[in-house]
Amino acid sequence: MSLHIWWLYATAVLLISATPGPNMLHVMAQSIAHGPRKALVTMAGLMSAVLLCLVASALGLGALLKTSPLLFDGLRYAGVAYLIWLGVKAWRLPVAQGADSGAAPSLRASKLYGTALLTGLSNPKLIIFAAALFPQFIDTARPFGIQLAILVATFVVIESFWYGAYALGGLKLKRWLEPANRQRLFNRGTGILFVGFGGALLGARA
Repeated sequence: MSLHIWWLYATAVLLISATPGPNMLHVMAQSIAHGPRKALVTMAGLMSAVLLCLVASALGLGALLKTSPLLFDGLRYAGVAYLIWLGVKAWRLPVAQGADSGAAPSLRASKLYGTALLTGLSNPKLIIFAAALFPQFIDTARPFGIQLAILVATFVVIESFWYGAYALGGLKLKRWLEPANRQRLFNRGTGILFVGFGGALLGARA
């Protein structure tokens, strides 16, 4: 892999990761609801989804999705349904009052991880990037393993940076969200965004 190609890839990943999407919104919401330590579990689940999608794409799943519209549509509809479910769930979240404002019921790490993993796997940005763009940066004339390691490591570093930035943003928002009316507004806004991401995935094409 030439340095020029790597810079193009790193720039593309930087811009794509920085753009608000289901992953970043999920990190921010979990940071607000459960604090920074639990947010790390969420980040691990999302990053697992990233690794699964990128490795699967490099191994040929991206090409398979391009040539199998029914398979792509099946994955797309499942992702749409999950994102809409997350949106409805966020919209209906109860708000806390008084001293308990901003608090959320404690969840097991396994549940936080599983929810984050499914959120990442249904992320339309990640699906389209892995299926359509990621394979374009692999030079078939060069060693496959080294290229894959470099590309995946680059994505993980950049994505982790933005996870941290959005998690810190969530912590700063937590105090502002103490009044019940602001919590309700945030929950409903989050719900609308997740449903919107579901709509974006519905319009995706292999």
